[in-house]
Amino acid sequence: MNSNSKYDAIIIGAGHNGLVTAAYLARAGKKVLVLERRELIGGCVVTEELWPEFKVSTASYVNSLFRPEIIRDLDLKRHGFVMLPRSPSSFTPLPDGRYLLMGPDKEMTRRQVSKFSQKDAENLPKFEAMLERVAAFLEPMLTQTPPNPLSNCPGDLLRLGRLAWNFRKLGRDAQTAIEILTSAADPILDRWFESEEVKTTISTDAIIGAFATSSMPGTAYVLFHHVMGECDGVRGVWGYVKGGMGALSNAIAAAAKERGAEIKVNASVSRILVKDGRASGVALKDGSEYQADRVVSCIDANVTFLQLMDHNDLPPEFVDSVKNIDYTSGSCKINLALSEVPNFKCLPGNKPGPQHRGTIHISPNPTYIEKAFDCAKYGYISENPVIEATIPSSIDDTVAPQGKHVMSMFTQYFPYKLAPEAGTLEENKKRYAERCIDIMTEYAPNFRKSVLNYQVLAPADLESVFGLTGGNIMQGVMSLSSLWFMRPLPGYADYRTPIKGLYLCGAATHPGGGVMGACGYNAAREILKDR
Repeated sequence: MNSNSKYDAIIIGAGHNGLVTAAYLARAGKKVLVLERRELIGGCVVTEELWPEFKVSTASYVNSLFRPEIIRDLDLKRHGFVMLPRSPSSFTPLPDGRYLLMGPDKEMTRRQVSKFSQKDAENLPKFEAMLERVAAFLEPMLTQTPPNPLSNCPGDLLRLGRLAWNFRKLGRDAQTAIEILTSAADPILDRWFESEEVKTTISTDAIIGAFATSSMPGTAYVLFHHVMGECDGVRGVWGYVKGGMGALSNAIAAAAKERGAEIKVNASVSRILVKDGRASGVALKDGSEYQADRVVSCIDANVTFLQLMDHNDLPPEFVDSVKNIDYTSGSCKINLALSEVPNFKCLPGNKPGPQHRGTIHISPNPTYIEKAFDCAKYGYISENPVIEATIPSSIDDTVAPQGKHVMSMFTQYFPYKLAPEAGTLEENKKRYAERCIDIMTEYAPNFRKSVLNYQVLAPADLESVFGLTGGNIMQGVMSLSSLWFMRPLPGYADYRTPIKGLYLCGAATHPGGGVMGACGYNAAREILKDR
């Protein structure tokens, strides 16, 4: 069956970046169609009622990075987008009965950190100020198309010159900026802090979604990537989206549809159509075809080029480079329905309190993280996983029945490829989830009996459900060799591809993963330039 309509642009995948691209193209008067293979929109930014009245942010679970200019341009607050800032932002219970709370309340954080080190309490504001100075240099690049340093194009050379000029303004922070882009997180944290508890709490942001520990090169940037955001104008504050993360996707979709964009669900694309070296539309698995002047893929490079295209339509060296993109992952998401909040031994309370509002860190020291990774690098699930747990229902009463709660556990490490003797995927998922529940119960004795139900999403599930190759939540690792003008590949960081009229707009492109919308925002700008 052939569609009678021809579109200016077809977006493959209704992830949040795809929806942002669609909204901006529709805003510019373009006829836009978004095709989503699942039954709901949002990609990884979704809310699903896994159990009656329990509304779960199945994949992405907190927000801070989403670009304020997109919120403003698309008037997302009018479309129902509401942020709920968290304070405190983190709670670290410790095996010896102590605990650490940190957050935007500077005086509270100073008191808490000084329990472990007076020196660290004095250094933390200086550390944060240093990060803000580097962010002032790097953050504007998030919404800029990377220049190609291998090009002789005057525009690229001019942008490189501007970058070099701005880099000079960093002064003494210039070396730190380079270190953040290239090094491990641990040496930087060791320089600033002496308390293992403080360093470990901060360092968990360096390993989110990475198959690495904070002692490994490249993790400093992952740490920095996660501190660049804001919540309602307050830098560094993370929050929950009221109603779950899917409310953000729904708001973007509403803005796109208001401008005339069409969105179809249960519409799985099987092939990108190419005619005379140019993208001409898409074919769906049900046999229908849609024609368009532009095709824009929100999915990763592996799926876009190696699964949806005929390799003969692409340069052989490009295909080889796509095959070499690193999608290594060790992330496992566990979603739980709870009858009550965890009652922690170190900070008791059976009603939502400060210990429940932010991210609950279960990783008491660097050795714990290193040992967890040691298991995974040989193909086995971690014996003692690193756990970052959140309870959005502690401040959002719309996501769980009264008196009950939802919890997200973002855990590491669960290898994508299990060792042959490790057992089946389902056996390992069960054993891993039960171990995570046991660990949380060691800190909060009521936890196990409070668990009403749970869902486990191992890397293989993240791939099959959300289309994330290897289960990598960033659509490719966030190391220096895969950032900026090299993302997804050198020479193709401008959201264009070797096929005219075919673009990428997802996290596979600059500036990468996280719920920020910048990839879709930048891609829309470049697509409109090519009209």
